[in-house]
Amino acid sequence: MPPDSAEPRIAAAPCAASAAEYLDRVRALAPDLAAAAEEIDRSRELPAAIIDRMIAGGLFRLLLPHSLAGAELLPADYVPIVEELAKMDASAAWCLNQNSGCSMTAAYLAPEAAREIFGGPRGILAWGPGPGEARAAAGGYRVTAQWSFASGSHHASWLGCHVPVAEADGRPRLRGDGTPVVLTMLFPKSVTKFTDIWHTIGLRGTGSDQYSVTDLFVPEEHAVDVLSRRDMTAREPGLLYRFSSLSLYAGGFAGVALGIARATLGHFIELARDKIPRGARNTMRNNNVTQAQTAQAEAKLNSARRWLLGSLEEIAEAVKCRGHITLDERMTIRLASTFAIHQSVEIVDTLYQAAGSGAIFNINPFERRFRDIHSVAQQLQGRQQHFETVGQYLMGLEADLGWL
Repeated sequence: MPPDSAEPRIAAAPCAASAAEYLDRVRALAPDLAAAAEEIDRSRELPAAIIDRMIAGGLFRLLLPHSLAGAELLPADYVPIVEELAKMDASAAWCLNQNSGCSMTAAYLAPEAAREIFGGPRGILAWGPGPGEARAAAGGYRVTAQWSFASGSHHASWLGCHVPVAEADGRPRLRGDGTPVVLTMLFPKSVTKFTDIWHTIGLRGTGSDQYSVTDLFVPEEHAVDVLSRRDMTAREPGLLYRFSSLSLYAGGFAGVALGIARATLGHFIELARDKIPRGARNTMRNNNVTQAQTAQAEAKLNSARRWLLGSLEEIAEAVKCRGHITLDERMTIRLASTFAIHQSVEIVDTLYQAAGSGAIFNINPFERRFRDIHSVAQQLQGRQQHFETVGQYLMGLEADLGWL
């Protein structure tokens, strides 16, 4: 896209480690993740030893600013790292993306508060949706609320929530256009109460439990305006922070889906090499239908992946020249991400069916991939509604911009 000369250019600062080095660190986790697969499903969280290795590898700092010794990776470099981890374990990749998206809040905090929360190697933030309220008080807010779907909260050190603000007398705090003011509140995990609710079909290792606080005081410096995070009005100057965390969530969770689909295709090709189905004379790979299904899965997977990553690269280059991201570009990220998730579901479903009755057993890799991909698609990022939103925009109708 042509740059707008009226806007400043943005330079991307160099990373302490390259994206390729982070990919190597992820690949090094493969043996440990394979050995821990049953434990992850059973305990419904990532083992401490895995978390320690992810922390040591700087994997929870991929989207943190350079000012906090973060990698500050651009989206097209970041998403393949999540994808690579998802090939091994979808829960680990889901947590990584959720915690990383939350960590972008550091770019909107005052430097002192950002260092307090993210300065140490175990500065990991998690949050989830839910009802609640923050009432204005001297120096901050009194927060009472309950939230759920807090992926990665078991290994996080801080939690957050997004709540509307009321004045001290109970009146809702409104913006000039009459909409409510919603703030993201950040607080230590130690002050919250957890409820074990995460008994699910898939993504079991994310530990996405429910948590609550009652009349908790949150200082002003630990509160961030949700609107500023969506409008990308960050304190940090880096190119990454011209993207919203919503776009990184979308791209990252699409990476989770693509990683699951890629792993499933690899397992299917391996299965087809040796398996002779009941009643057949030859192995599956000599079957014309199996050959066609494999080729079509490869085409779908590569098409979705290249569109997503190619779009992220092109958009980053345009934003670097122009100084800001456009609504059209945000729509493209949302559409490419949602499309990648649904293409991945189709691939896994087709290959699971083609794998035959053996796929239902835990000993085979298909069963867990099937459960995980359908849990990915059930989450917010996989909503069919996103197609409707982009379709409305393309047809010149008023569209809901809440998830862009």
